[in-house]
Amino acid sequence: MRSWWAPLSVLSTAGLGSTFWWQKKADPVQTDLDSCKDPPSSEQSSSQYELKLVQVLFRHGARTPLKSIPDVLEAQWVPDLLEVPNHTNIDYVVTDLQGGPRPNALVEDNYRSKKLSGGTYPGQLTTVGMQQLYDLGVRLRKRYIQDVAFLTPSFSNKEVYIRSTNIIRTIESAKCLVAGLYQQKQTDVVSILTEEAEREILYPNYHGCKQLKLRSGYRWAESSTLPDIASDLQSIQSALGVQPEQHLDFILIRDDMVARETHGLPCPAVLHSWRARVEQRAVDMIYHIYDPANRVNLQLCVGPLLHTFLNNMEMNVQNNALIKDRKLFLYSAHDTTLMPCLMALGVFDMRWPPYAADITLELYQHRKTNQHYVKVSYVGQDQKIPGCSDVYCPLEEFKQAMSKYALPEESYRTLCNSTQDVPERSSSATSRL
Repeated sequence: MRSWWAPLSVLSTAGLGSTFWWQKKADPVQTDLDSCKDPPSSEQSSSQYELKLVQVLFRHGARTPLKSIPDVLEAQWVPDLLEVPNHTNIDYVVTDLQGGPRPNALVEDNYRSKKLSGGTYPGQLTTVGMQQLYDLGVRLRKRYIQDVAFLTPSFSNKEVYIRSTNIIRTIESAKCLVAGLYQQKQTDVVSILTEEAEREILYPNYHGCKQLKLRSGYRWAESSTLPDIASDLQSIQSALGVQPEQHLDFILIRDDMVARETHGLPCPAVLHSWRARVEQRAVDMIYHIYDPANRVNLQLCVGPLLHTFLNNMEMNVQNNALIKDRKLFLYSAHDTTLMPCLMALGVFDMRWPPYAADITLELYQHRKTNQHYVKVSYVGQDQKIPGCSDVYCPLEEFKQAMSKYALPEESYRTLCNSTQDVPERSSSATSRL
């Protein structure tokens, strides 16, 4: 998913032009090994802590590119690459958040207005991507059904809540994950809930947030003009033989390059020597666009989603009747969702999230003290959240750490509708969804 949302502070090009991710002194991602004291082993945690709730935010699987690099060797994105494996099929229905008809999918309509070379549409989940999400489901199955009998072996809507962005690749990714998690065993028809584009919170939504839209355009354009990025972009365009008027950028190059590599399709030879630099510059760009040092920016990007995570935990702690039997929340989203979430959590490792990457939040209760704890993992690796005393983070500490960014919907809407402190250089963002 590619929406171009700009951070909220205005920093001069001169001030940022030569400082990039490999020069930053940011703390590396911390795992359980980084904690000052040894966290509980799995055996210890199972004896001391009772798992109460799991929430998984994940990126969709491998897909066709959103746009091919112009004027270079064309990859053939043929329909055979999108065949659905039988083991990923389940009985499911897609609705709005209230269980009514699925909203109009404006982003998907945009994809289907054009075709890639080979005959498929941009941004479509491939067979490889379907398998990646099935495999993620198998990993979750091992952890929550086989190793610990937390979930029942057959899918139930009472036990599992599934929400996806209203885009086919994320909907299909959710379906494939559930197929792997439950091995196609289901008590109910699987419900996958979606929201209309204007009110979506599963990605930074400049379509529905005026403040974010007002601040996004200049920041996106500026990211390609930072001196070192601009110099490298000019060099790679020349090496690829792409004319300057094509308005190429490193995020577009990376998107096409990674999609080709993942599916074993030919890449222009030039990209082999440029691969590491493309990865670096794409991250430099997105870091500049999101500008995680700006609190309000991350609030606008993922504030409502973080609030949702916290609210789900609080309802579980309070034994709220509305979610009495619910044990698992699944959120099917995008790289542009995971990155600002990782930034807000303080564990962004300055690497682009791979296909099928997941952020998992587990809520535990201590068997003796009854105190609640939160454990966060990213692609299967436990993370120590800044502001938390341990990998097993006391819930109140976790809530305090997230209070800087989490926003209830009413506060989010108020902030979105605000026109104060809008940079004079701001311009309308160009949609690349």
